[in-house]
Parts: sequence; structure tokens; C-alpha cells
Amino acid sequence: MSYITAEKLFKKYGKGTATVTAVSDISFGIESGEFISVMGESGAGKSTLLSIMGAMNAPTSGRFVVDDIDIYGLSLERQADFRREFLGFIFQSFHLVPYLTVFENVMLPLTIVKKGKNEKRTMVENALSQVRLLDKADRLPNQISGGESERVAIARAIVNEPPVLLADEPTGNLDTKTTSEIMKLLQKLNANGMTIIMVTHSPSCARYARRIMEVSDGRLVADDYLSGSSAVN
Repeated sequence: MSYITAEKLFKKYGKGTATVTAVSDISFGIESGEFISVMGESGAGKSTLLSIMGAMNAPTSGRFVVDDIDIYGLSLERQADFRREFLGFIFQSFHLVPYLTVFENVMLPLTIVKKGKNEKRTMVENALSQVRLLDKADRLPNQISGGESERVAIARAIVNEPPVLLADEPTGNLDTKTTSEIMKLLQKLNANGMTIIMVTHSPSCARYARRIMEVSDGRLVADDYLSGSSAVN
């Protein structure tokens, strides 16, 4: 079995004639250390699929397994533990707390982690160093640029050193130059061993991955590996 396995996932909303199928009979396997782009038109089911993979949205039927853990066979409390231990999340909106400094925003996921104060501080400093923002640790979100805000969001997502990073349109609000910087940062994290699954509508962003999964009308319609010459390096 792969590190991440989806088996016949369905997600339906509503009842009777009002039923909408957002995810329909999707199965796949992802190995540890892969970088996957999930593409598709608006409403295709990409974000719903990502929320299932993030242990935030139970499928109507099917199984989702990570590291031999049947995620939706867990209690809600254990699902929360799984999210904390295994997953980092990046969203199109940065979701930074405006009255907290950059350092304090990155510290947030560690507030419920049982580690010493000095160890937590070192973890935050390491995460900020990876995104090249340690020198702006004391600034507030309104004192940094949009690209820097996204890098803070990435630092917050990786501060607990999760094995899997889920990203939902992480460059949707950024200009071309900043988008390239963020995508190269994700590539670097992947090169260091992190498994990354990214939803994007941008073909140019998708090519930073090594594999592209395409979703249409809730179904997985393509799943292709990029050659070394096709992926952006």
C-alpha cells in the first residue's frame, strides 16, 4: 500500500433529487516524498478532495488511509491529533492574525504541543529561516508584503515539521514574480523530503510538481507524471 491511499471516495451533499456529488469514485496512491498538483475547473471537486485528505470532511463512502491509518475510522479527537501530527495547511487567504507578530503567528500551531518554551522558539526560528523571514519576526502582518505573508503562512504550516503539506491555491493572490518564489520554496521543501499536495488552477504552477492529477465533475480523469524536462526546476 502507498503512503497515502484513497479507495473509491465519494462525497455527496443534499438528498433525493437535490443530491450533488462533489467527489465521485476517486482512487489513487501517493508515495512519501511526492509533489502532486491537483488541477481542474472551478467546481470540479478539487477543494472537496483536499478537505477529505486533510481529515476535515468525511467522505460519504470510501476509505482514506495515511501511513496505514484509516483516517475516517478514527474518532474526531484522534482525527484532530492526526491533523496536528501529520499535516500542514496552506490556503489562498493567508489567515494571519493581524494583532500578532510574524513570530507569534508561526508559533500558533505549537500552543497545544507538549514541548518546552525554548524548543518551541527554536522550531519557530527554524521555520522562519526556511522561508527567509527570520529578520522580520517582530513585524505585524500589515508591515509585510503579500508574498511575505504567504511565506509566513508556509512557515506556520511547517513549524511542527509535518510529513505532509496540503496547499489550496497558495499563489492565487500573488503576482507572477512572487508566485515563482513561492513555488520554488515549495519545491525546496519537497526536495527536503516533505510530501506536498497542491490544488491549483494554474498550469504554470502545476508544472513545479512531478505529477499532475486532473479532476473533472468530481472524477479523477487524468493522473500523469511529468518528465524531468517538463517539470520546472
